[in-house]
Formats: sequence, C-alpha cells, structure tokens
Amino acid sequence: MTVPRKGHSKIADIPEDLLDDLNAGTVPSASLSEGLAVDFSVLLRTTFPELPPEAFEAGDGAMSLGITRRMEAFGEILLLHRGIESLPSLIAHPSDTVRGWACYMIGLTPKLRLKERLDMLRPLADDAHFGVREWAWIPMRRHISMNVRNAVAALKPWTKEKSVNLRRYAVEATRPRGVWATHIEQLKHNPEMGLPLLEPLKADPEKYVQDSVGNWLNDAAKSQSEWVSSIVSRWRQESGNAATERICDRAMRSVSRRRR
Repeated sequence: MTVPRKGHSKIADIPEDLLDDLNAGTVPSASLSEGLAVDFSVLLRTTFPELPPEAFEAGDGAMSLGITRRMEAFGEILLLHRGIESLPSLIAHPSDTVRGWACYMIGLTPKLRLKERLDMLRPLADDAHFGVREWAWIPMRRHISMNVRNAVAALKPWTKEKSVNLRRYAVEATRPRGVWATHIEQLKHNPEMGLPLLEPLKADPEKYVQDSVGNWLNDAAKSQSEWVSSIVSRWRQESGNAATERICDRAMRSVSRRRR
C-alpha cells in the first residue's frame, strides 16, 4: 500500500525537483500550496506539446488571472484545441491540475443538458484528489443557478450513492453561497428548494458529508435564518443522533453569533 505523500504548506518550501514534476504533470499535488505553485503555461507545453502556438500564447496571457479564472481559461484552451472528445484522456491524467481543466471543459462545452454535464463530471466529482473534487463543482454553478429545480432532481439520486464523494458533491455543488463561486440567488431566498438533497443526508455518518450539509444550511441562514432554525429544530426532534446534532450545530453558526 502506497503511503500518501505529505504536502508542503508553503510554496517556498517546495523542492525544485518536486516543482519540476508538478509542472511536467507527472505527479499530483499533495496540498493547496503545491497546487497553486504549478506553472500552468509550463504544464500545458509539457503535457500537450502538439498544440498550436496560439494555444500557448493564450495560456501565457492567462497567467496573470486569479486561480479560478486561470483554470477556466486553460479549460477553454483545451476545449478549443483538443475538443470535448479528448475528455477521457484528461480524466485519466496523473496531474490533478489537468483533471481540473477537464472539469472546466465540461462546464464550458455548449449545448449540453444539465444531466449530461453531471454524467460527464461524475468520475471527477468522485476523484481521489481533494482539489479535483472542488474543481468539479465550481464550473457547474452557473448551470445549476439557471435551472435549480432540474439540478436538484438530477442530483437527488447522488445522495443515495455509496461514494461519500458523490453524496457530498450533491450538496456542495448547490450551496446557496459557496466558496470561490457565484451565489445561487434562488437558493439564498428559497432554500426549501434544496431540501430533497439535504433531507436524505441529515444523519449521514461521514464527516465529509456532515460538514457540507451544515455549511449549506449556514449559507442559507445568512438570508433565511428562521427557516434554517425550523429545519434544525425538526431534525433534532426526528433524529436525535450524533451526526444530526453535529450538522445542526454547524448549520446554526451564523444564527448563534447574531444572537450573542
């Protein structure tokens, strides 16, 4: 059994040989700092040397962007020059950054139905790498926001999945406010639309899922605190187990601070 490599917490501490491997796309990052240290332009050139010069020029021009916009820009470059038909090879790539670009390719591909995008994203949402699992939901926010009801219906079966990553994805992708992502206005003001995803997970045994459900409700509480309080009260009466209690405590963070 391979022991996971301990990641570096500071970019300055990353050894030069490891940075070379990250930029060559031969090893995955093991921490957020390592992921942020990757030179996308170098990675694009070493991983896809067959691309035309204009692709590399576009990549160089995107290097000044913030991390999410940069990821989107490189996903767009690959979509334009390799096409969505190249997706399987990107999903199987050893670099988590390249797999993250694949997430953006799916989000950027025109004329796909929401469920089609989710089906294509499924292996990335269930990726072994923490970073890829985040990139898998961020490009979907715009599509979810445009059709919340369909998104909830499409993701509801994921709440029953054996994979903890897929159960968590169903919630994290639809958070009313989220992190590094556009807010979903409908869910901020009508959070009851998300209940079909939350109810099945109110006593989930995995902390990874519990945190996401609690954070979803905490997001909603910033605009609909009374609704969240009523859900928490009902769940505590109906469930009465440690998992639900932990979720409820997390859900009430913002409300509790305001009451002090």
